[in-house]
Amino acid sequence: MSSTLANHLVNQLVMTKKFFDRSTDVLEEKDSTFMPSPEMMSVAQQVAHVAQTIDWFREGMVSPTGFDMDFAAHMTAVAKITSLKEARDWHQRATDALTAQIQKMSDADLNQPLPPGPVMGGAPRMTIVGGIDDHTAHHRGVLTVYSRLLGKVPHMPYM
Repeated sequence: MSSTLANHLVNQLVMTKKFFDRSTDVLEEKDSTFMPSPEMMSVAQQVAHVAQTIDWFREGMVSPTGFDMDFAAHMTAVAKITSLKEARDWHQRATDALTAQIQKMSDADLNQPLPPGPVMGGAPRMTIVGGIDDHTAHHRGVLTVYSRLLGKVPHMPYM
């Protein structure tokens, strides 16, 4: 049985995903490879990066050594994603996996400090949810700009 704290964190994740999905739902599979300029991530890669970061936070939360800082390898994996559907499926799997992980944790587990390091070192494990919320909001904003560049009007995320 999950704790009240775990339930609160899961609810925050649900809302973060709902806001992301709502504000990016005007994007279609045909938009997958759109990028404003060649050095930027495509639509599908932006969504994949959000998904990958959720996995990264989940893995870092439970790893005794902390977060995998090989960002070049992370970007190589994201660069391979060319389908918005594939990226959205990954986003759902990542959210589901983190939700399941958090639901298995007690309040004491969630309040355990993250390993020392440059990313939230020593902060309680539960703070990763706030990091995910902030990171996802950033990319939600990026994708709404992409939508406008494609001539689409993104939906207000909070309605």
